[in-house]
Amino acid sequence: MFIFMPHVCMDEASIKAITNSLPSENVLNHICQIFGALQCPTRLQILLLLQHGPLCVTDFENALKQSQSAISHSLRILRHLDLVRAKREGRFTLYNLADEHVSILIEMCQQHAKEVKH
Repeated sequence: MFIFMPHVCMDEASIKAITNSLPSENVLNHICQIFGALQCPTRLQILLLLQHGPLCVTDFENALKQSQSAISHSLRILRHLDLVRAKREGRFTLYNLADEHVSILIEMCQQHAKEVKH
């Protein structure tokens, strides 16, 4: 049996405490830029592919059937946001996820999307 309990708004001190815990404006803007970058299917696919290990531009071209310039443009944006890092190996540049946080973010987004009822 469910007992209905009316909502009680938080007191001013509690609201102030949680408001003070919000990130700075710079951090909020960076978060917005990250989520904005993830709105592009190509960039999101790049991040999903990189969860399996380092890849070069040719690998992305073959996997995504997109031009080198389109892939490079997406990688430039992802690198600028520090979601992806590049490492030169011989004549190739290999791309990796920047760190475990990026992998977790992508995994959590993917899991959430699968759970949402459409």
